[in-house]
Amino acid sequence: MNLGKLTFTPALESPELLGKPVAEYVERARLGDGVWVSRIDADLADTAVFCERYDIGLDISANCVVVEAKRADRVWYAVCLILATDKADINGVVRRKIDARKISFASMDTAVKLTGMEYGGITPIGLPEDWPVLVDERIVEKPHVVVGSGIRGSKVLVSTKVLSSLPNVEVLALAKVG
Repeated sequence: MNLGKLTFTPALESPELLGKPVAEYVERARLGDGVWVSRIDADLADTAVFCERYDIGLDISANCVVVEAKRADRVWYAVCLILATDKADINGVVRRKIDARKISFASMDTAVKLTGMEYGGITPIGLPEDWPVLVDERIVEKPHVVVGSGIRGSKVLVSTKVLSSLPNVEVLALAKVG
């Protein structure tokens, strides 16, 4: 499958292009028809640079961010998936949805350690199964989106039907308005 300047192959055929937890989940869940992968230059993994270099629209590229939530002595994590054209309403919608008193972006070290993925390549595929995965409603209006693969050296093209079927996914309006 070609998109922009990239050729995507079925992820099951190229597990070496996926982070370990991503490859394990793709294999276990047999996601052969809905997840494709393409090698990229790891130095070009950041969304804006990636989209420009490989002619991928920001409107089909999704950012996956790990947030750290707190309430009293409890700390837990969640993930937000939002189009690259938008910003997630972390302190409003996300904080209320996961019932946190305080919320912030997880530090790079924490996100990498807890996901087992490289920073800049974190994806909702293969996350700890008890984490909430909040997906912006504008994403599921698309047939597929490009997101991290667990490593910086590739990207996945994933069917939004597959995204919607991942553990603990909830689709809602995450984008900041105004």
